[in-house]
Amino acid sequence: MILKIDNVNWLDSFPEKPEVTVEVSNDHEFLYLHYHVRGEQLRAVTTEDQGAVWEDSCVEFFCQVPGDKHYMNFECNCIGAMVGSRRLGRAEEVVKFPPEEMAQIERRCTYPRELIEEQDGLHEWDVELKIPLTLIFREQAPLFPQVLRANFYKCADKTKKPHFLSWQPIPLPKPDFHCPQFFGEIVLN
Repeated sequence: MILKIDNVNWLDSFPEKPEVTVEVSNDHEFLYLHYHVRGEQLRAVTTEDQGAVWEDSCVEFFCQVPGDKHYMNFECNCIGAMVGSRRLGRAEEVVKFPPEEMAQIERRCTYPRELIEEQDGLHEWDVELKIPLTLIFREQAPLFPQVLRANFYKCADKTKKPHFLSWQPIPLPKPDFHCPQFFGEIVLN
């Protein structure tokens, strides 16, 4: 399925709206996410995993197994540096994925994993992620549920034109993606 990440939840403060889609698919072992982004500004100053990738040109996937109070966040900038964790909230019970689990997430990006100082102009780029289902469905492996609660995001907090887009709307007064109460559902094959 191809989803549009096109909700501009904070239009008055952050009107920038790059074109963003994510193609979601899976097999019995992996969840595949293919983001395509077309927009102004390109930045990637975080080159290592578990760094501040959300400040760069970044795409994000947050998900929650139905019935679990915790959720996971997978955030990736345009050069493949990632944040991954399991958490109860933005700062509650945060457990970052260790390096060996981060290494299990395959990444293919338009740009090589090298620092990109902010560049003006129109840019088009892709990020492909191959996430092992065992990272998401830890307790349920090998019998995975068919439904996953999720939201997809595009952000760039520290660019000249910061933006905060989501697949599912977030009716809050200021930007916050750490709100599983607004997740939608995706059906796995």
